[in-house]
Amino acid sequence: MGAAILFLVAVGLIVVGVVIYLIGVYNQLVHIKINIDKSWANIEVLEKQRYDEIPKLVKVCEGYMKYESETLEKIIAARTRFLGAKTPAEMASADTNLSGALKTLFAVSERYPDLKANDNFKQLQDRVSYLENQIADRREYYNDSVAIYNTRIKQIPDVFIARFLNYQPDEMYDIPDTEKASPDINFNFPK
Repeated sequence: MGAAILFLVAVGLIVVGVVIYLIGVYNQLVHIKINIDKSWANIEVLEKQRYDEIPKLVKVCEGYMKYESETLEKIIAARTRFLGAKTPAEMASADTNLSGALKTLFAVSERYPDLKANDNFKQLQDRVSYLENQIADRREYYNDSVAIYNTRIKQIPDVFIARFLNYQPDEMYDIPDTEKASPDINFNFPK
């Protein structure tokens, strides 16, 4: 009888240990998933701030860049495209397009000394550049979080809990190959 009780206690401890382990795995997966959502939200906050700065930047440039309406129109179109993006792939593509248009604007602004000297332009240019750097940092953190999550949900024993919870791999914030080309910048002065 003593052996039977000892056996039941051992089995009970093993069951409790397995349950505690599974709860730990579940909690870790939930933590990683929430971390992905948080890092995505951080990207969206910074992109929204940059999005809000663009009309101000365009407004300041309009008076100086009379011959650069195409550049300004590209920025407005890129901003509109960004607003419609929903998935990481769409946002990455729209973000690359917007960043390229802004780089073109900043490069073209070199032709306009009065614009470059304008305090509002300098402040907006610095603010947008700062936000671009912050977004790049947050994208890297997001992709790291997604890589950890995607790896964990494919590893044993996490894969069983992930399947039970219907966790699917998340999409990386990856820029499509078609968007990786450098923007064309024309330094020909209008005549």
